[in-house]
Order: sequence, then C-alpha cells, then structure tokens
Amino acid sequence: MSQLPIVCIVDDDPSVLDSFAEMLTLEGFEPRCFSGPSLLLTFLQQNPNAVVLSDVCMPDVDGMQLLAHLQNLDAELPVVLMSGHGDIPMATQAMREGAVDFLEKPVSPSLLVERLRQAQRQRKWVLARREQQLCQDDKAIVERHVVGESPGIKQLHEQILVLANADVDTLIYGETGSGKDVVARALHDASQRRHHPFIAINCGAMPENLIESELFGYEAGAFTGAKQRQMGKIEAASGGTLFLDEIETMPLTAQIRLLRVLQERSLERLGSTQSIQVNIRVIAASKDDLQRISEKGLFRLDLYYRLNVASLRLPPLRERGDDILMLFQHYCQLAAERFQKACPPIRAHHQERLLHYAWPGNVRELRNTADRFVLGIEGDGFSLNDTSQAIPAPALDEFDQKLEDYERKLIEDSLAAAAGQIGKAAEQLKMSRKTLYRKMKKFQLDKQTFRA
Repeated sequence: MSQLPIVCIVDDDPSVLDSFAEMLTLEGFEPRCFSGPSLLLTFLQQNPNAVVLSDVCMPDVDGMQLLAHLQNLDAELPVVLMSGHGDIPMATQAMREGAVDFLEKPVSPSLLVERLRQAQRQRKWVLARREQQLCQDDKAIVERHVVGESPGIKQLHEQILVLANADVDTLIYGETGSGKDVVARALHDASQRRHHPFIAINCGAMPENLIESELFGYEAGAFTGAKQRQMGKIEAASGGTLFLDEIETMPLTAQIRLLRVLQERSLERLGSTQSIQVNIRVIAASKDDLQRISEKGLFRLDLYYRLNVASLRLPPLRERGDDILMLFQHYCQLAAERFQKACPPIRAHHQERLLHYAWPGNVRELRNTADRFVLGIEGDGFSLNDTSQAIPAPALDEFDQKLEDYERKLIEDSLAAAAGQIGKAAEQLKMSRKTLYRKMKKFQLDKQTFRA
C-alpha cells in the first residue's frame, strides 16, 4: 500500500479541528475532521488506511471510551490521544488500553508531526502484512518472501514476477546478508516449478574436493570412500530449481562440468559415462560482479554468459528506508513465535536507532538483532538492548550540502525581494505556498525577518 494513511482528527471544538487540519496539511498529511465518534467509526469501516488523533475531554463519548470502541473495531489501529488536563495515571491507562501515544496540550507541532509519522508507518506495516496474509496469488507469494515497500523492492517484486514465469536461468547480485537466498526462493515459489524440489548449495561452504561429488553425484568406487551410488544435487533438483549461492567461489573444474549441464541439460555422475537428462532451472547468486572477475580470469566467462540470461540486483538494507522498520517488525514476530515469547513494544527511540544504523550485515544482521531484542539479550555489534550505543544520524556529503546551501540561498533571496510576502515569493520560486512553508521550516527561516 503506497498511499500514506489518512489522519482522522476528533474534537468537539470546531476551531481546534480547523487549527490542527491546517497545520497538518502544511506538514504534508491528509487530515479528515470529525466532531464526534459515530461518523468516525463509519468512515473507518470503509477506509482502514488511517490513524486517529483524538481529544480526551469530549461530551457524550470521551476519548477513552472512543479508544475502547476503536479497539473493538480494529485492535491494531494507531490512536494518539491528547488532553489539556492530562496526568500520569491517565496517560498510563491510555497506553495500557491500546493508545500508541498520549500528548498533553498545548501540543508541540514538531512532536505531534513526529508521533503521527510513526503511527502512519505502523499502520502501513499492519495493512501490508494483512494483504500478504489474505492473498494467495503469485504477487502475494513474492511480497511475503521479499518484505518491503521501498521503490527498489517494489521494482524487484515486479522483476521476480516476470522472471518466475519466464523459467530462465538467473543471476542474483547483492551484498553479503542482503537476502539473495530469499529472492531465489521467491522465484521458485512463484513459478510453475513450485511443487518440485528447491535444492540449495552454498559453493563457498563446500570443500573444493567435495563440491563436484555433491553437485554431480558418483558411482560406487568412483574414488576412495565411495562405497555406493550417490545422487548429486543437480539430479535431485530435476523438475525444480537448483540454487547455487556464492557461485564465484566454485572451482574452475566444477565450472566446466556445470557449463556442460547448462548447455545440454544432462550430466554424468563421477565414475560413470552414462548421460542422465535433467530438467532444472539454475539460479546463481554472487556478491561480486561475475563479468568483472571473469575478465580477470577468476571465473569462466562462457559460464557467466550462459548463466546471465537474466539478472536481479538487491539493494543493500541501508538504501531501503522504512523497509528497515517493516522487516524488523516481521522478524520480531517470527522470533516471538519461535521462542514462544511476547514481542516487546518497538518504541520511537528504537525506530530512530534502527533507521540511523548503517547495517553492514544487511538483512541477516537485522534478523539477528530482532532475535536478541525479543530475547532481551545483548550480543556483538548493534543491539537495541544496549542503551549505551549511540548511532549518530548520517551527515550530508559535500555535494548534498552544496545543493542544500544553494536552495536555502534561493529562498532567502526570493523572500527578501518579496519583503516576506509568502504568496509573492512562492510565485517567484514557482512552488506552492505549502511547499515554501515546508522548506522555510526546514531551513528555520522566519518571514518576519524579511519584512523587517
């Protein structure tokens, strides 16, 4: 679901509704105003892609009673409560009964924006998960395997769907731990081969003297210790998919034999001259550019061209934005089921640290972090349970900083020429008033300064 959730504002004071709606519109939200709970509940039944911001002190049905109604409607609907008469017991009760946050009036605009953004992200996770659980088509299979909604992952979903039905040999590129094995499994499960074997072998973890016997099998007496006939991984995958991870580490002798299999779709076991037909799809994964290392003589160029009918590239986790939070939630739920423990709440400071960490180990590191978070233990490297760790926000590089400085100078010059008149400055800059207000807030510019 790409559209951001609507913010439903509930308050019995029309002036308060107008004030919040105007402020949130300028911040890029899509607000809807409700003077009471009945119309809100009707709206939410038809529009689940929403979050709720409600006052506590209202006639007839107050905010706490409304919270109970909303919990009955949808227990995972994010509700932010606010009150001018708030106290600690009230806030504690609200959080215990399901509110995601409790804010005291007058509410700081920056704090409100931050909490509503978090609530929107949470709602997107929930609705995306529900879509994956309800749908059983190929698209749902792919999205269930490859979790995320960032532009790079959405494009990857589409590519997987196309290649799954094309049934061609495929190369998958990505950094260590980025989930190449998960993409390979998605390709298999979304294809017509899904009811046949998916056989995976990690070429980097296999001793060089064993990889050929593992891949191609052998006859009794083919070498010392070969006491009986053994079927190889390629033969076992017939009808289905063979996944070769870290293929760049495969010995050159094995590469020659694999090339023949790909060309002829047949193999000979070690110690045999009998040809065995195999019907397989080969998916190979590598963290290195196979063409580049082939040109250096470290990988057979003819095998690279034979494998490279199609290729997919996985973005590293650090480039996937809010997918980090969605994936962390996903792996926390899996860990909670596996360890039979309740998943701890993921607070705002947890989300900030997750988003600002560089994730050198990619999705594999994130999954380990989720396991430790659910178990409440620390480990080597990044851990949400270690409060002593501070993850600074990434600094802008020199080019981005120059762009920001240039943009700020343009806005300052236009505001000065317009004597602080927002409409005139926005027209000169060819942008909307809303966009100009947002950029002024970003650069901490006050229109009164330019009027003076």
